[in-house]
Amino acid sequence: MRHTLPHAPQFYVTAPQPCPYLHGRAERKLFTALQGDNAADLNNALSRQGFRRSQNVLYRPSCESCVACMSARIRVADFHPSRTQRRVTARNGALRRVATSAWATEEQFELFRRYLDSRHADGGMADMDIFEFAAMIEETPVKTRVIEYRCLDDAIPELAAGDDHLAGVCLTDVLDDGLSLVYSFYNPLLRPASMGTYIILDHIEIARAAGLPYVYLGYWVPGSRKMDYKARFGALEIYKGGVWQDIGDPEAHSNEAHPLSVDPIVEQVARIALPQFDR
Repeated sequence: MRHTLPHAPQFYVTAPQPCPYLHGRAERKLFTALQGDNAADLNNALSRQGFRRSQNVLYRPSCESCVACMSARIRVADFHPSRTQRRVTARNGALRRVATSAWATEEQFELFRRYLDSRHADGGMADMDIFEFAAMIEETPVKTRVIEYRCLDDAIPELAAGDDHLAGVCLTDVLDDGLSLVYSFYNPLLRPASMGTYIILDHIEIARAAGLPYVYLGYWVPGSRKMDYKARFGALEIYKGGVWQDIGDPEAHSNEAHPLSVDPIVEQVARIALPQFDR
């Protein structure tokens, strides 16, 4: 039997947990199920309002004492790489892009484990096994692609020579107005080559070629060293106060960690604009 979303999706709130970005704070998420015939419409609408997808769930930070997590996106038409970013593209010139369906492989999982063990050994994904990894990749009710980056030859000295060496992966949703980078990981030996930055730069070019106006980067958090790199991209917008706006001076957003900035959950939900579903 086919099931569809109700005309008014139900929203829930998670219990507070330690914040992974700001020490001493607690995070809480507002979320709703993503399923049924109207999943793509809901994903498109809520992504434009600061939500992110994780498998069959859409979520947005809704912390009790902080609004520092702000969704970030790049305006593709206005983006021009900096000199440093042009060097990053040149350093990764030996990589080739391969777009595949949302299907997990053992090769991807091995790279994923190497990445976590090197970069996020104490993070929330540290204990993920191959079945949970497959669920992260494959459980998607929307248009999703896996973008692989492979080494053509031995032009990248950090990697062993070979014409089919998996160097990086990005799980990417295709929205009606852009590309959303759900999760990316790469060979930790490529950190000096700024592989994470390269994946974003390449997605900007994919979006440009497809005529899509935005690349969604997830959340930017002022004061979090883990998120500093996002503010280095030009033409960056953040979703703040219910509207998208140019990030301007990143230091100007430091007060978003003040508890008086937080609106009640009921008011937050009431302001969410939902798509019109067919009856």
